[in-house]
Amino acid sequence: MMNDVYVGIGSNVDAKHNFRRVLEELSALFGELDTSPVYQSAAVGFVGDDFLNMVVKFGTSLDVVQVVSELRTIEDALGRDRSQPRFSKRPIDLDILLYNDMVMNDSGIQIPRDEILESSFVLKPLCDIAPELLHPLEKQCYRVLWQAMAPTAARLDSVQLN
Repeated sequence: MMNDVYVGIGSNVDAKHNFRRVLEELSALFGELDTSPVYQSAAVGFVGDDFLNMVVKFGTSLDVVQVVSELRTIEDALGRDRSQPRFSKRPIDLDILLYNDMVMNDSGIQIPRDEILESSFVLKPLCDIAPELLHPLEKQCYRVLWQAMAPTAARLDSVQLN
């Protein structure tokens, strides 16, 4: 069975380079990717360089724990330092936002991620690639959720990776 997985990608260290690398890695592992536009936004929770963020969707037969393991392997290969505080600079951050319509908060895995409803840099790109998909808990589509957040959302600037 193919599972639909949505992953949030973020970086504020050599971000364009790291985004290109992570997209290559994800494509090699999971095949075809649906990708949102890339957005630039201010760092949240600390003073630092702006972040680039996007969301990708892919299908996989792997279970959620296996997908998390693969994402952590990619993060490690790109220099992610897990000893840093939660709010700090990072070369890459890969978070499963959605896995089918699963609801899970166990073993350090939270699906759907709270950030979907809290952060414009997660909700906007998710809305871009899945506007009519329903949030598993809110039972509202991402287009409606984004329309509610947009008037007060933090600034997002569209960025090209090339």
